[in-house]
This record gives sequence, structure tokens and C-alpha cells, in this order.
Amino acid sequence: MDKPLQAATSDNITLDDSNYDPKTKHNIVSSFNYSPKHSIIILVICLTILLFFQIPSLKNKSSTITMSNKKSDDNPESKLRISNDPESKLAKSDDNPGLELSKSDDPESKLRKSVTFLPLKDLRYSKTALEGHTWFMSTMYDTQDEEGEVQYQKFPSNASNGRVLCLKGHDKHDGSWNYYALAWPKTLPYNATIMKGLTFVSYNHYNYDNIWHGLSSIFPFVAWHVKNECELRTHMSLWLSLLLEATFGTPINIEGFNGIKDDQPVCFEEAMVMRHNEGGMSRERRMETYDHMRCKARLFCNITHHDVNNNEIIIGLTLFMREGPRSFKNETIVVDIFKKECDMFKGCRFLIAYSNNLTFCDQVKIMEKTDVLISPHGAQLTNMFLMNRNSSVMEFFPKGWLKLAGVGQYVYHWIASWSGMIHRGAYRDPIGDPCPYPEDDRRCWPIFKNGKIGLNETYFREWVRNVLNDVKLRKLEGNYDRSLKFGRNSCNCC
Repeated sequence: MDKPLQAATSDNITLDDSNYDPKTKHNIVSSFNYSPKHSIIILVICLTILLFFQIPSLKNKSSTITMSNKKSDDNPESKLRISNDPESKLAKSDDNPGLELSKSDDPESKLRKSVTFLPLKDLRYSKTALEGHTWFMSTMYDTQDEEGEVQYQKFPSNASNGRVLCLKGHDKHDGSWNYYALAWPKTLPYNATIMKGLTFVSYNHYNYDNIWHGLSSIFPFVAWHVKNECELRTHMSLWLSLLLEATFGTPINIEGFNGIKDDQPVCFEEAMVMRHNEGGMSRERRMETYDHMRCKARLFCNITHHDVNNNEIIIGLTLFMREGPRSFKNETIVVDIFKKECDMFKGCRFLIAYSNNLTFCDQVKIMEKTDVLISPHGAQLTNMFLMNRNSSVMEFFPKGWLKLAGVGQYVYHWIASWSGMIHRGAYRDPIGDPCPYPEDDRRCWPIFKNGKIGLNETYFREWVRNVLNDVKLRKLEGNYDRSLKFGRNSCNCC
């Protein structure tokens, strides 16, 4: 039988530091006697403590994203904000609000932090900015459903491995200071704002104030929209805005990312990116798309085809003027030449209009009545697709354009072909402001670019006379149909 333990006194365990010798063996008397039972008790205590601290590991370690509605002046439901704070070291679990997890060990947190943003404009490809995969989102490649259709990128998709598109940055002058990235919907970057619905992300090498450049950029989206199902994200011309409103049946939302900081990502629930404009589209698909926009614009402006006298061929001749650069030097004489030729032609209706003082619907109405459009080279010629198919275009240039302007001078040849019109050639003024260098020297371009257009009365009269005769012949042969079938409940309304 064990003897009872004797209580230890302070004298038993006190060491006198002054008399301590490390080489001398000291026997300290203890009242504690060891037994196997104590080992078992210590082991149980350690296991209990270990089990207590391991309980969190049995729970789901992933922290969930909490999203709250972010009020927007235009669409309160269009934006959601990821509210996680990337600087926070701890995240709450929804399964147990009182339980804290280390975000550094959270796989989802690691994915959020690993989203890599690249320059939206890749300066390495500045010499081939519009070729191949272009310098816009240069790491991405386009999709084409079939030959002759629109080239595009869609997010999320199989090509993006289910990832959505995110953008960051507000620089309006240099795209290399704006950025893009792809992220999985459940692991978006911290502090990202989510744009709900489908967003068209447009690339324009120039700007949206010029209606030709703007139309070229939104054109492929309209074509894709017509083919697949019946939103544009800062500034564009009023003409282009109203054309899009007419096409889609609702005012468009131009996203300015108001209230979003430069370093705060914006991710899109769905996004369409098109960077080749009409590139890759067949002529047939382009004509179908222009037909669609023409018809929608007329419906928007409440225009029906004007009455046609079956006993008389009516030909609308419109002189579409511009002021300033590339206007006519002797405007009054030019007007008189074309008006007199029209007056001598039975059934010809002459109209003169200035593009800078017309509303969108004014322009749609004028083009609907026009069979022959006469105008200097300029953005106002973009209106030609609002005429009926097989209408004619007569274009005028100042001196110097043929040698120095490059391929851009042919854009209205192209749009005439794509929209089913007939480009009747161009008058190029041989006389202009003098240049101190040879006329094919690039230093002459600033002088010639905004020059004014002179006249050649004999050439003008003969040219327009031939065009009017050909238009009349086409109408007599039945190759010119003014009538349109409107379908207000149909996406393809023409």
C-alpha cells in the first residue's frame, strides 16, 4: 500500500544561487511520486486540446462572396459589388458566422489574387494595330460561327474556359493605361463591380463622333444581334446613338463607369468583343445588316414609302452639302448646275440639304426619297445606306487626295457596295491650293486634306445626265423596287 504523500515545504525546493555549483550534483527532494496512471491522464488532456483546435478544419474552409446591390442612376439592378476587403486577414464562413478562417489558406482567395491584368492596348503591335489579333486584347483570338459571319469574342464561353471579362482603368487618351483580365465568375478580383446582362465592348481605332467610324464599330454587333437574338458601354455622336436606339428598340446605356475608381475592376456577366468591324463578313451578310438598320430607322421615324405615281417614273436627286473643309468653292453655281439638269429630266425631284442642321429623322426622311445622292467626301455620306437598294452615289474630292489620302478615301465605295448601292465614281478636282513641295510629297497632305472643291460645269452636267438616264432605265426594267414591307413585330422588319 502506497504511503501518503507528504506535503512539500518551501525549504525542500529552494535553491540558494550564491552556493550553486554546476559541477556538484544536487538532489532536490520532491513529494511527487510518478506512476503510469499519470501518463494516461496527460495523454488524454493533450488529445482533448488537439481535438478542440482541429474542429475548424472539419468545416468548409471556403469563404463565400457577399454581393450587395449598388445603386445606379440609370439602372439600379445593373451593377453588383463584391464586398470582400482584400486587405482583411480573416474571412467569415456562412456556415458558421462566428468562425474565422485565414484567407491566406483559402483557395478561392488565392484565385482572386492571381487574376492578372494586361494592357488593353499592346504597344508591341503598334505597327500592325489592325491586323491579326490586333493590339486590342492582343492575347485573345476571335471566333467565327461560319465563313462570312461576324468575328467576335464572347465571355464566358468554352474558348475562355468559362471565364468572364474584366476591365480596369479610365484613361480616355491612351489605352495602354487601361487593362483587361479573365476571371472565373465565383472568384472575381476583390472589389470588382459586376455589370449584369449582355454588354457590347467596342473597339474603335478612331472615335465615335465621326458617324462613319462609329457605324463601322457597332455594325458587327448589329449583325450578330440580328442573327442570334432580338447595350453599349463613353461618348458617341447623337446620330449613332439614335440609330442604335432605333435598331434595338430602346435607348442605349453608354457605360461611363461613374463612381468606380481607376484601380477597381469591372467584370461583365456576359460580354461581346468585336475588333475587326466588318472584317470577315460576306457581302450578303453586310447587305442584310444594312437592310435591317435601314428598316428599323424608318420605323423609328414613322416613315413609310412615299406615294409613287404608276404612270410616271419619279427620281429623287439630293445635293447633300457640307460646310468648311471639302465643301464646294462656288456652291451657288454647283447647285444651279444640278438643279437645271434635274428640271430638264421628267420625273426628277431636286432637293438640297445641309447635313449639319438636320435631325436624325430628317436625314432618314431625305434618304428615303433619294435615288441619286450627290455629296463631297465626308462623314455625311454614311447616310447613303438609308436609301433604298440600287440607289446611286456621286462623290467629290479636293485636289491631292488620290495620291496622298491612302485607302481611307475609298470607304464610301465600300459602304455603297456593302449596303447594295451603286457608286457612280468620283470627281477629283485637279486645281487646289499650291504646295511648295512636289504634289506627291506627304508634306503637302495638310494643305490638300481640307481643301475645297472647284467645278467643271461640262463634266458635272454630262455625269449627272448619264446617271439619271441609267436610273430611269433600271426602274423601267423593274430592277429598282422602292416598296418595303414593314413588320413591326419582326426582328427582320424589311
